[in-house]
Amino acid sequence: MNPSGFRTASRHLHRLCRAPATSRNASVRGYATTFNWEDPLVASELYTEEELAIQDTARQYCQERLLPRVLDAYRNENYDRQILTEMGELGLLGANIEGYGCAGASTVASGLITKEVERVDSGYRSGMSVQSSLAMTAIHDFGTQELKDRLLPELARGKLAGCFGLTEPNHGSDPGSMETVAREHPTKKGYYLLSGTKTWITNSPISDIMIVWAKLQTTGKIRGFVVERSQCPPGTLETPAIKNKTALRASITGMIQMDDCPVPAENMFPEVQGLAGPFTCLNSARLGIAFGAMGALEDCLDRARTYALERKQFKGNPLAKYQLIQKKLADAATDAAYGTLAATQVARLKDAGKCTPEMISMVKRQNCDRALANSRILQEVFGGNATSDEYHIARHVANLFVVQTYEGQSDIHTLILGRAITGVQAFV
Repeated sequence: MNPSGFRTASRHLHRLCRAPATSRNASVRGYATTFNWEDPLVASELYTEEELAIQDTARQYCQERLLPRVLDAYRNENYDRQILTEMGELGLLGANIEGYGCAGASTVASGLITKEVERVDSGYRSGMSVQSSLAMTAIHDFGTQELKDRLLPELARGKLAGCFGLTEPNHGSDPGSMETVAREHPTKKGYYLLSGTKTWITNSPISDIMIVWAKLQTTGKIRGFVVERSQCPPGTLETPAIKNKTALRASITGMIQMDDCPVPAENMFPEVQGLAGPFTCLNSARLGIAFGAMGALEDCLDRARTYALERKQFKGNPLAKYQLIQKKLADAATDAAYGTLAATQVARLKDAGKCTPEMISMVKRQNCDRALANSRILQEVFGGNATSDEYHIARHVANLFVVQTYEGQSDIHTLILGRAITGVQAFV
C-alpha cells in the first residue's frame, strides 16, 4: 500500500474507533443466543427449503425403517432387498438425476440423503450408493437413450437392483490392468461375449443389472457394458456372495463371474472409452461418501454424548462434566461440522461445473479419516461397559475402517501425484 493510501485507511480506522459506542456495538453484535451442538456452524442455513425437506424425509425413513433392523442385519450378514424398493418409493435413489422418474434434486440434497443413510450404517449407504451413483449414473451419463428409457425408471423405483463391476481379484486399485475381456460373438452378429471375474462388488448377488467394465479384445480399450441377468444363459453368469466379512455386514457383497456371457452390442456404452467412464461414476459416489462419513460420526457423537450425560461417576457427577470427556465430544463435533461444510462446498461446486476430482479426493479422504479417528476415541467414553450404544459405535468404527482404508487410500496417492483418481477400492 502506498503512503497516501495507508494514511487514508488509518484515518478511516480512527473514525471507526471514535464512533459512538452504540453504533459500533450494533455493527459487531449478531451473536445467536443459543448454541446447537447438533449443527454447530449452522450448516442448515446453507441449504434450500427443498434440500432440508429431502433431508427430513430421508432421516425419518432411516430412523424409523432402517435403524430397527440394522443390528440383526449386521450380526447375521442379512441384507433386505426390500430396502431398495422402499428407498425408491421415497425418491431417494438417483436423487440428483433429471427425469426418468428421478427427483432431479441438487448434489447437496443427494449428499444429505447419503448422510442420513450412513448415520444408520455404512453398509446401507454402500448399497444405495452403488445403485444411485454407480449403476444409475453410468447408464444416465454413458448409455444409449434406449437403455436410459428402459432401465432408469425401474432402477429409480428400486424395482431393479444394480451393481458396478470394476475391481478384480488381481487388480483392485489397478483397474487399468483388468483381465476381463469382451470379444465379438463368433456366430451371433451384434453380440459380445464377456469373460472374467469381478470381486468385492456390492449388490452383485441380488442385482438384475450389472455395469461391467471389460477390455475389447480387438482394441485393448476399456468399455462399459450393461449385463442383464435375465438375458444370460445358464452357466454364463454367476454372482456368489462373499460371506464372513469383518465390516459392512449389513450390505451384501459378492462377485461377478462371467464365462462367455452374451451381451447385445446395443448394451455397450457407445462413446466412453478407458477409465474416464468408471472414474466419473466413482467420483459421484466418493462425494456421497464424504457426506456419509459425517453422518456416521454424528451418530457416534450423539450416542457418546447421551451416555456421558446419563452415566454418573465420582460424587454423582455425570461423565460429561469432566474436561477430558468434553474434549472428546468437542473434537468430534468440530470435525463433523467442518467436514459437512467442506462436503457441501464441493457439492455446490459440482453443480456449478467447477468441481475437480482432486477436490473430491481431498474432502472424502479427510472426512473418512476424521470420522474413523473420532469414532474410535468416542468409544473410550463408554469405558468397559458393553452397552447397546457402544456396540453401535463399534460397528461404525469397523465400517469406517473399511471405508477409510479401501475407499480412501488411493485418494492420498492421487493428491500426491496431482492427477485424476487412479485407484478403485473395494465396497464402493
